[in-house]
Amino acid sequence: MLGNFFQSSKRIFIVSKKPNSQEFLQMSKITGIGIVLIGIIGFIVYFLFTFFGIGH
Repeated sequence: MLGNFFQSSKRIFIVSKKPNSQEFLQMSKITGIGIVLIGIIGFIVYFLFTFFGIGH
């Protein structure tokens, strides 16, 4: 079981590659947008709970 895990991990490291600068920039933008969206959703939920007096 543990041996299979190491074989699978080794295979993943062989197949994977380091992203170039364009790929890294794209992943960074997408991640940043996701973080901002989650923050906005959290703020909206907080605002609605505060506005309606829920969860005192």
